[in-house]
Amino acid sequence: MTFKFFLSQSGTNKNIHLNLTDKQQNKAYTFRTNLRISDDDWDKEKQRPTNIYLKKYKKLNANLNNIKKELAERIWEKRSEKKQVHQQALARRIKAVCSGKSTSLPENSLLYYMKWYIDTKKELICHSTYKRYKVFFHLLERFEGFMCKKLYIDTVNSDFIKDFMIFGKEEEYSENTIYRTIHFVKTILNFAERKGVRTCVRELEIRRECQKKEVITLTEREIDQIKYTDMPEHLQAAKDWLLISCYTGQRFSDFMNFGRDQLKILDGKTCLSFVQQKTKKEIFLPLHPAVLHAIERNGNDFPRLLDIQHYNIEIKEIAKLANIREFVKARKRLGFRTKEIEVEKWEVLSSHVGRRSFATNFYGKIPTPLLMEATGHSTEQMFLRYINPVDKDRILSLSTYFDKIYEDRVAV
Repeated sequence: MTFKFFLSQSGTNKNIHLNLTDKQQNKAYTFRTNLRISDDDWDKEKQRPTNIYLKKYKKLNANLNNIKKELAERIWEKRSEKKQVHQQALARRIKAVCSGKSTSLPENSLLYYMKWYIDTKKELICHSTYKRYKVFFHLLERFEGFMCKKLYIDTVNSDFIKDFMIFGKEEEYSENTIYRTIHFVKTILNFAERKGVRTCVRELEIRRECQKKEVITLTEREIDQIKYTDMPEHLQAAKDWLLISCYTGQRFSDFMNFGRDQLKILDGKTCLSFVQQKTKKEIFLPLHPAVLHAIERNGNDFPRLLDIQHYNIEIKEIAKLANIREFVKARKRLGFRTKEIEVEKWEVLSSHVGRRSFATNFYGKIPTPLLMEATGHSTEQMFLRYINPVDKDRILSLSTYFDKIYEDRVAV
């Protein structure tokens, strides 16, 4: 069956209408909903609001998807019972959806188990992980609308991967988003199995290696460029925090909470004692001279506090002033999606660049277990995700060794 939403002809804010065609029964239905939108905000080709992420249109788009799912399910129910489908009954379903009376999740649906799992984990995971889980949940809601059907826990099989990847590419989601969502669905199926529900989880075979992520880091030379470039007064705090992050390897949520009271002396060495917000791990970290200099510059204290939005804006400005202009491939938001483009490095710096730079710049120079103790990573596999594989200094060092070995052999 096919669904086609369209706008009425009159008015500024127009009612959304629906043409539903059931080819198997050779029937067509037309409905008028009480959902309204202007021509300028309507995407005729995709038959939905142009910006489905705008707050006022998120719910409208969800209603359109729910209408498709509810009507399709109603028609399939009647067909299996070999009963007639009445237009009035379908119209009542549409009215119930638009009024918010038809929003409960079936107890054997994928979304029901997904919500159950997220609610169970809410108090055990950090807020960023919880937000990521909610993103997966809403993505699956939109996928159901794309498929015009509800997904049930015992019917999610290998076809799901094929259909979801078609949906992801059509909606221009990144490969990371597509693969991570599929892996989350596998997690939900395993969760359902632990609750005694049989699933097709073993059919969902997909390799994690398909995931790609560009790691943006600052080299030691670039950090020095930033260190020795004079900055306007309003950027000085962000500059100091950036240097502190590059030499402590901590997340924004941790380093922005550093305080004088966390400073400890161990055998004459100044260290920092704190508990990581995300992992709840206790970290005792000796401080690099660059961090000690930043503390001295701020009257033997840490710089003034910044919120993450201003920090991200200001470190870009700092890197631009320091002439960090090497072209890199990076994912950048263009419209509603991120796309891989080539840009100057300063344009894509964010709060995590210090943590990644710390891991990359000291990897191979300091034993990995010591670095992991500093960053708080539990496994080397997780730690290595922070390493930029294209490290120019290491590549040039290798080249120097090649040249030396070659010259030595020629000399012989």
